[in-house]
Amino acid sequence: MLLLRSEMNNRIHIIARFHRWRIRNMSERGFITALSIFVGILSGLAAVVLKNTVWLTQRLVHSLVSNEMNNYIYFALPLVGIILTVLIVKYVIRSKVRHGIPNVLHSISQRKGRVSNHNLFSSVITSSLTVGFGGSVGLEGPTVATGTAWGSWLAKFFRLDYKNTILMLACACAGAMAAIFKAPIAAIVFAVEVIMIDLTVFSLVPLLLSSATAVVISYLFLGQDVLYPFEVKQAFALADLPFYILLGIVAGFISVYFTKMYMFFVELFEKLKNKRTRLLVGGVGLGILIFFFPSLYGEGYESINAGLAGDLEYLFNNSLFFDLREEYWAVLILLASVILLKIVATSLTFGAGGIGGIFAPTLFMGVNTGMLFAQVVNMLGLRQISTHNFALIGMAGLIAGVLHAPLTGIFLIADISGGYKLFVPLMITATFAYIIVRTFTTNSVYHIQLARRKELMTHDKDANVLQMLEVRKLIESDFEILSPEATLRDLTQAISTNHRNLFPVVDADGILVGMVKMDDVRSMIFDHNLYDKIKINELMYMPKYSIDPNDSMEIVANKFESSGRYNLAVLENGKYIGFISRARVFTKYRKQIIDVSHV
Repeated sequence: MLLLRSEMNNRIHIIARFHRWRIRNMSERGFITALSIFVGILSGLAAVVLKNTVWLTQRLVHSLVSNEMNNYIYFALPLVGIILTVLIVKYVIRSKVRHGIPNVLHSISQRKGRVSNHNLFSSVITSSLTVGFGGSVGLEGPTVATGTAWGSWLAKFFRLDYKNTILMLACACAGAMAAIFKAPIAAIVFAVEVIMIDLTVFSLVPLLLSSATAVVISYLFLGQDVLYPFEVKQAFALADLPFYILLGIVAGFISVYFTKMYMFFVELFEKLKNKRTRLLVGGVGLGILIFFFPSLYGEGYESINAGLAGDLEYLFNNSLFFDLREEYWAVLILLASVILLKIVATSLTFGAGGIGGIFAPTLFMGVNTGMLFAQVVNMLGLRQISTHNFALIGMAGLIAGVLHAPLTGIFLIADISGGYKLFVPLMITATFAYIIVRTFTTNSVYHIQLARRKELMTHDKDANVLQMLEVRKLIESDFEILSPEATLRDLTQAISTNHRNLFPVVDADGILVGMVKMDDVRSMIFDHNLYDKIKINELMYMPKYSIDPNDSMEIVANKFESSGRYNLAVLENGKYIGFISRARVFTKYRKQIIDVSHV
């Protein structure tokens, strides 16, 4: 025990010496720049490890499965993966594993950028089992969660302040996305649009370095091929412009459907309190869907590439509908079916206890939406348009709509496909999809639950700073408390010993029954004849406004503005706790705005 304690003290001593050396020899900007490179390396390695772990899991699963079982095995495999995931979360990790990007957003808004240490490895293990066995989710969210966990760990190790902690998380997000898609610029745009970090001169260089470093790591271990290879065979024609606009509108409505359906299943599974019931309902439902539509199996990487190449065999492979593969109407029906059912399969995977992300399902729905749109236009003879181009641009439309991130959709699809020759239609489709979805949904699926709980950080820095202030930490309790039975004499004694000009009146049960203001009794305190004649309950008034300690700071600020008061009482279930002053709120607000101003 003494030896262990000695080793810990030596380690703490070494860390303290390093911090002193770093402060003496490195500027803050130089240190953060160097640290961003390290974050990029760790994020890139997280992407490599996760991708290879899933690949090995899939190979192991398929090596154990008999080919004679055909699509019957798809009914059971995803459920097996989810059961293993649930068991590991319950008995090994022993802590809730949140879904990737919402977990990052929650950490930023509610935990000052601190991510639980189990996320250093938990998302890798659980998502590998979920996706490796065919869960209908993606790997992007878990990769981002793992990368940001390492960024948060480094921030804690080096004792970074809030602004630099958030910057490290943003660097990790950008690095993870850059490593997955080999798209460094799109990854930075993602960090700005989805993670909602403010892109400033201070943050630009670290974001660039972490993103570029992560891409290099991905190149070293995964090769330099783009994720979704695509060759532009038919350039953008001005005559196609109305159809790209129409595709954007269609993608926008599909995105609305995605969001509404996702939230429907979230609320449905929240009502199922028993975890075994959730597992059974979600797992069996997912198995049934994949049994009839095997293309919903897994993250859909192969299906997306097949769709971009114009090969629709993935709709029929291992399917009960294989004999209909030559029928045009069957192609259209299956395309529509997998578009509508992919989010159902994803939601069932999550509801049953699986771990993954929604980015890959979004891309899957996007490529199929573009393909179906082009097929219908060509069939109706409106114009012969490129199914390849529209399949590609459909992905940008769904990203813009589902994630509320049009710039991410534009740059990501252009990057991962090499399709910069189609930049104009990418912009048009993404913009119209975003306009449509914003008309019907205020927040994306990443943000909607946080927004409902008023925990969402946005690009509005004033609102963010207010949200970061905690009501309980602003309460002042040095006010002199009076009893309702007290007299004017008791009040004058309280005035002589207290610098406050406001006095709460509290009964024996701690309930606030009124308040007395110094201005209301100023003329009386010099008339000694009144000291024992006037009771406090004759002088007090009941305030119109009060604050609950669970109120958000936005509510507190609105109450100060509405009331015009400089002090508001804090009551919990009617019981007096203290006061919050306008001056204290303003002082804390100014300090907090300084702390985050350079992020």
